[in-house]
Amino acid sequence: MARPALSAVTELFKPITWFPPMWAFACGVVASGVSMDGRWLLALLGIALAGPLVCATSQAVNDWFDRHVDAINEPQRPIPSGRMPGRWGLYLAILWTALSLLVATVLGPWGFGAAAIGLLLAWAYSAPPVRLKENGWWGNAACGVSYEGIAWVTGAAVMAGGAMPGGESLALAALYSAGTHGIMTLNDFKSVHGDRQMGVRSLPVQLGVQQAARVACLFMATPQVVVIVLLLFWGQAWHAAAVALLLLAQAVLMARFLTDPTARALWYSGFGVPLFVAGMMVSAFALRALGGTAI
Repeated sequence: MARPALSAVTELFKPITWFPPMWAFACGVVASGVSMDGRWLLALLGIALAGPLVCATSQAVNDWFDRHVDAINEPQRPIPSGRMPGRWGLYLAILWTALSLLVATVLGPWGFGAAAIGLLLAWAYSAPPVRLKENGWWGNAACGVSYEGIAWVTGAAVMAGGAMPGGESLALAALYSAGTHGIMTLNDFKSVHGDRQMGVRSLPVQLGVQQAARVACLFMATPQVVVIVLLLFWGQAWHAAAVALLLLAQAVLMARFLTDPTARALWYSGFGVPLFVAGMMVSAFALRALGGTAI
């Protein structure tokens, strides 16, 4: 049986997509308020689990079950192009699932449980009969919870020795998960044609391109407004001001994005999303200034 080249395997796992969950795990580590003394290896292992393992698995699963849609939208991808021959895409998805669970055992019950939930969502997102991605509302929500919320909460809990993160940390994790729903919609503008043909009801397909763009901006901006209010309530005015400035910069970019969502979705991902995730880390440091959030 022909085997895929290493370059095709790397492309299948999409390293560029690993950043969000790795960053969210790091935010949880910071928000925990726990000293890094003697815990660097644990933190690095968790970051690796979030990105090169669980997130990479989700990419392989998605590409395997999306191979027919990709043949229309992005035929250059490893599976539809034939550079990932036979059923290798499926085999790698299964192998990386098992490897992720094995590594997760080192992080204790919280790490293993979070990895199991993240992997379950990854398969449910792409694989029939569930295939959450066929409805943009559910699919984007699953990605937001997995990429940001679970990763943040796990980072905080693992660093705190398995203690449940406090309400402040859980609130921020939930808010940034909701914001990520809008970020995930940005990925759908490039594939409206193929999604419509294959019955994938992404938000641009359901609502139309312009309305979907407005909804995406609403999802990205509203949770950050709530974050700013919470930070002020917690007495972290400087951190609140920083998040507000980052949101203001995003608003300027959103205005341009809305003039042509299809052409500028990738552009906004490159310039607006980094401002969003920068606010996540600012918020995490606000919780650290409060002394951590584990109860």
